[in-house]
Amino acid sequence: MQNRAMTEPIPALPCYLNGEWSNIRDAKVSVLDRGFIFGDGLYEVVPAYDGRPFRFNEHMARLERSLDELRIPNPMDRAGWRGLVDQLIAAYAKHVGKKAEETNQLVYLQVSRGVAMRDHAMPKDIEPTVFAMVNRLSIYPAEERAKGATCVTADDFRWKKAHIKSTSLAGAVLSRQISADVGATETIMFRDGFLSEASSSNVWVVKDGVVLGAPRDNLVLEGIRYGLLEQLCKNANIPFQLRRVSREEVLAADEILLSSATKEVLPCTVLDGKPVGNGRPGPIYEKLFAGYQQAKLSTH
Repeated sequence: MQNRAMTEPIPALPCYLNGEWSNIRDAKVSVLDRGFIFGDGLYEVVPAYDGRPFRFNEHMARLERSLDELRIPNPMDRAGWRGLVDQLIAAYAKHVGKKAEETNQLVYLQVSRGVAMRDHAMPKDIEPTVFAMVNRLSIYPAEERAKGATCVTADDFRWKKAHIKSTSLAGAVLSRQISADVGATETIMFRDGFLSEASSSNVWVVKDGVVLGAPRDNLVLEGIRYGLLEQLCKNANIPFQLRRVSREEVLAADEILLSSATKEVLPCTVLDGKPVGNGRPGPIYEKLFAGYQQAKLSTH
């Protein structure tokens, strides 16, 4: 069966490109844009619940870190980015004929180094390309959460600068396809026998009531939910540790959780064809998911 996104026409959803408003069907970039030629750029994905951006400042802090790592000048200050995000949220709401507060949206922001003749070396004095678009944020239905996600494992064959939210995503595409090929939700990866992350999610292991995650370093993209889950664990008196987590610990986990902008917190109940714990979403997941829903009401 073909993916619906592959067979349906591109919708005319609102977007912004280098100071101009258009839609994703008609907007065009130069074939010499370094984002197109080299994947020389970065991106952020900001969820907006009821028309309100979620953890906006945390997303901006990560965007700024990625820009610094790639040595791309920031084309906007935070007020400028916030204005752009708010305009996109309003434009999408108008597009679908609703009030902004009646929508859940996913705002995508991308900055590439800009347009120049093809050369691996970083060209000087070119303007970054700024692209932003918006779409509906699909929330995982309760019946899927109650069942939990099926995941598979693989070696982490990607580069060692995973902490940059780069548009160079061939490694993520290949790793995600490993799970897609067998109808699974995610590919949980290991580097030298230790947990890194999934293809497009962070991974959390629960053992004996303790939530374990990979350290904040260059081998893992620090998801916006890193800080959030740490705070949710603190609020619920759940021990939380960031350290090297062995493959054996993951396979023996009581619970495994995935986190991302679209998954929020999602339980993995089957790993490599075997049940995780008792094969059902566990009590730590239930507490963290409830805390996450509460955070959505108060964090902008």
